[in-house]
Amino acid sequence: MRAAQAGLHGIGVATPAGTLDQEAAAAFATPRCCADERQQAFLQRIYRHSGVQRRASVLMRPHDDTTALEAFYPPPTAADDLGPTTAVRLRHYAAAAGPLAAEACRAAFADAATDPTQITHLVTVSCTGLISPGLDAELIERLGLSPDIGRINLGFMGCHGALNGLRTASALAQSGPDARILLCCVELCTLHFRYGWDLQKIVANALFADGAAAVVVGPAGDRSESYRLVDTTSRLALDSSDAMIWRIGDHGFEMTLSREVPRLIRGAIGAWLHDWLARHALSVPDVAHWAIHPGGPKVIQAVTESLALPAAAGRTSASVLAEHGNMSSPTVLFILQRLRAQAANGPCVVLGFGPGLALEGALLH
Repeated sequence: MRAAQAGLHGIGVATPAGTLDQEAAAAFATPRCCADERQQAFLQRIYRHSGVQRRASVLMRPHDDTTALEAFYPPPTAADDLGPTTAVRLRHYAAAAGPLAAEACRAAFADAATDPTQITHLVTVSCTGLISPGLDAELIERLGLSPDIGRINLGFMGCHGALNGLRTASALAQSGPDARILLCCVELCTLHFRYGWDLQKIVANALFADGAAAVVVGPAGDRSESYRLVDTTSRLALDSSDAMIWRIGDHGFEMTLSREVPRLIRGAIGAWLHDWLARHALSVPDVAHWAIHPGGPKVIQAVTESLALPAAAGRTSASVLAEHGNMSSPTVLFILQRLRAQAANGPCVVLGFGPGLALEGALLH
């Protein structure tokens, strides 16, 4: 792909005030997913080895109060009781996504020392809700953006959505020296908790969480940029379309997450990444920092081992997973923000994985 060459001027993140530790999350899931003691024991193991310690949800009240969560997801009354309908879940998305997204955007404005009136384009990313007028229209009003702003919505791309958002923002940054693009990713994954016993969906229940992240992007070369986006790359792994699936069901959006995902990543990432870095006169050892989307501990392990990276390369990703869970598209931006706070210098590769199985990468300096 053509070199991107755009500047990242500020990053902001936000999570809901209500959080749940993983032990409490397993206790909540058990009566909604398990039919016997064997299943209960298996669920406990999945949650315990998820790499997640605590997660935020728009369905939680502050101070670990689970009342609202339990009211939204009451215990099933019959074997075919699968919880709230998709319409009910999406009504909650419509009410909660905008305020959380706006919080992340305001943090990005502050970090970039950018006034909302300077924003020329808005790129929104979400795969956990569908409304129209959409999140873009709501953010224009909430943030005081120009009603003439250019708008692009990227929907239903999954956990690598932020990488596609950066690619889009970078292209828009070429439109003129005054271009300023606001990229906002927001996901409310906990609105799609799945009832019943299905191992792939149990794993998804154990991993996913809610969060939002935003980035202000402009043309490269501005001294205020925190990172320069040099290039992006994409690879759709062949013969893997059933490894990760995200579809709309009658009772929420349904995630299929095969145990083959880490193996498929191992098989696809090496040659693809080596060839791409070589086009920039780089090799894997030249990369100083890695922002690896933490689809789970085994995904981080698959990347670090297949590329022969030092253990420290996946440490920040694992920390974000432990503290926030897998928030889908915003997650790599949380990792990038943390790396920047650590004064991480040198080339940085951002990696995301999503339905397809699709692999996305970005090279930052």
